[in-house]
Amino acid sequence: MPHASALVTVMVGAARKAARGLARDFGEVQALQISRKGAADFVTRADLKAEQTVFEELSAARPKYGFVMEERGEIDGSDNSNRWIVDPLDGTTNFLHGLPQFAVSIALERDRQPYAGVIYNPATDELFWAEKGEGAWLNDRRIRVSGRRDLSQCVFACGLPFAGRPGRQRALAEAGAVLEKTAGVRRFGAAALDLAWVAAGRFDAFWERGLNSWDVAAGACLVREAGGMVSEIEGGDKYLVAGSILAANPEVYDSAKELLLAAPEAQG
Repeated sequence: MPHASALVTVMVGAARKAARGLARDFGEVQALQISRKGAADFVTRADLKAEQTVFEELSAARPKYGFVMEERGEIDGSDNSNRWIVDPLDGTTNFLHGLPQFAVSIALERDRQPYAGVIYNPATDELFWAEKGEGAWLNDRRIRVSGRRDLSQCVFACGLPFAGRPGRQRALAEAGAVLEKTAGVRRFGAAALDLAWVAAGRFDAFWERGLNSWDVAAGACLVREAGGMVSEIEGGDKYLVAGSILAANPEVYDSAKELLLAAPEAQG
């Protein structure tokens, strides 16, 4: 990988090692779809196994760093400036249903800001990575956000709350507002990959509410290093903890924010 530092190399190694197990488990999940019970318990074990692999690899390489992990929660380290933010299986529902849109997501947060990020989808062998000041990359190719300016030509990505989670009416109202002005909206079910695809110029913008830091930290780093803009939907810079995020190319960022904030349910 061109320009990859020792830090990114460590992150990539951890992601690839965890992904090898996920790739094997993914094949098993597809075979389990016919069972009455389904594959949910199996996928939970796959998720935990991948997280353990990432934890062991990163702990060995940087033993002083802390962690924020989806399953284990926060783990303090003796280095107060650096901590890993890990989602071992982003897109769990996709994985459960045999859909090849899932990834291992690893970010390094330095002084409470995303500093480096790695997102790897073993089903497609696409490795997205970025480090502050070094640009964003897909495998060994430099990537940048799209340059589209006309909303009518733009495709946005989003997340929609599933059953039992709050915010569905607001999300549907926002999606409706975006659909009125753009070429389309996609809901692929893996926020980390949605952000990576914004960085690669495949999507022009992405928004979602109700997220956690492990959903967005790596992707936010990618988007910024690819020349994009990242904030809370309302425009603040606390997207790692606020639960909402808007990422877009600079040409449509303001228009995207205005659309979302003007949606009827966004007022309530």
